[in-house]
Amino acid sequence: MSTSAANTPQGPTPSDEEVEVSLYAARKKIYPRAVTGLFTKWRWVFVWLTQIVFYGLPWLAWNDRQAVLFDLEARRFYIFGLVLYPQDFIYLTGILVVSALLLFLFTAIAGRLWCGYACPQTVYTEIYLWMEKLFEGDRSARMRLDQQPWILNKVARKGGKHLAWIVFGLWTGFTFAGYFTPIRDLGAAFLAWNLGPWQTFWIFFYGFATYGNAGFMREQVCKYMCPYARFQSAMFDKDTMIVTYDAKRGEPRGARKRSADPKALGLGDCIDCTLCVQVCPTGIDIRNGLQYECISCGACVDVCDQVMEKMGYPKGLVKYSTQNGMERGWSQAQMIRRVFRPRVLIYSSILLAIVAALGVSLWLRVPLKVDVIRDRGALARMVEMGRIENVYRIQFMNASEHERELAVTVEGLPGIEVTSERSVHLLPTEVRSVAVRVQVPPGLQAGSHPITFGFRTPDGTIDVREKTTFVVPR
Repeated sequence: MSTSAANTPQGPTPSDEEVEVSLYAARKKIYPRAVTGLFTKWRWVFVWLTQIVFYGLPWLAWNDRQAVLFDLEARRFYIFGLVLYPQDFIYLTGILVVSALLLFLFTAIAGRLWCGYACPQTVYTEIYLWMEKLFEGDRSARMRLDQQPWILNKVARKGGKHLAWIVFGLWTGFTFAGYFTPIRDLGAAFLAWNLGPWQTFWIFFYGFATYGNAGFMREQVCKYMCPYARFQSAMFDKDTMIVTYDAKRGEPRGARKRSADPKALGLGDCIDCTLCVQVCPTGIDIRNGLQYECISCGACVDVCDQVMEKMGYPKGLVKYSTQNGMERGWSQAQMIRRVFRPRVLIYSSILLAIVAALGVSLWLRVPLKVDVIRDRGALARMVEMGRIENVYRIQFMNASEHERELAVTVEGLPGIEVTSERSVHLLPTEVRSVAVRVQVPPGLQAGSHPITFGFRTPDGTIDVREKTTFVVPR
């Protein structure tokens, strides 16, 4: 190698250049286009149903109280005529297990229809988009408004929209807090500006969570925050109903005049109008196949059917179907028959068994809880005529909204009897502790002896028995 060549500075080779790679793509704002059609109507039906239940249920009265109230301060949970206590946690566990299995079953059959029609994120996003359209106009108008400078018109429209969003979010937070604090009392405290710290926190926290999730994050919640989007594929198979694009019929896609013959042009039925992308709330192109971002809302189905109708083509280029149905050209009846496959039958059997067990348990549930504790301050003592006495602290929990008159009895040892008051009167949902004295005649062997307390209503509808021990000193 010559000296001149050795002294010549070498330029950077392609392998020496530093390349910056971003691991996170910048968010591209999505402007969903408004659409009408059958599935859009069904989405709004579910919006109305879910919100009537959510906002109306706390105001529903039942037995002179709120029908559904989770009173954390009193540790009582009212669900219409049912009164539950923290000791009834097993029922909450059962409800969660049933909900999980129901989600698995529904997903195996119908995919992400829950996400597209009844998920709170979808429902509130739909409501917030409606308010956005009310203030800023449809898709093209919103895009133009975002490109404009901050003139008075833009400030007024944006400000009005955000004010409506915040008010609606706070109303949602107020309703949420009303499930844990009697909503009428909460309303009076709110008007008097006398809310407690926790009530204030949850109203504003839930309100601004609604405002942020439905107003700003929207599809980001479905794509990145919701775990269901990540593990749904484990519950999908080729017989799960999804939103599908008929590529055999639609490809090759291309623009054409309405009067043109697509076969003569060598084109499929898809005119590449991209309306299916414009109406998608998560911004995907359904023509690229099944994607985890798809929430099966059916917006692309509605808009594509409208385009096909205008072009004079058959509807169903984008539709609800299954992968097997599309690949094998199955009819709707054939796809319905595939619903009853092993996975679905197993989910259904387990679900029915758990629901039946939960229902029977609730039906047989005794609305009275009793806890017997021996007084450790005086394990046993000698009283008149040499009788031996033990004192017990009995905790009563009336798990109903009816008054109870209970007769207290004891058995298990010869001559054993209750020497204190032998009946207890309980008010509705009352929690009460009562001291009960029990005596036995002298002459019993020293040690600990098993006995049984009985608590019975006059009509015999409640008969609770609790075991404990009676101590005879040496």
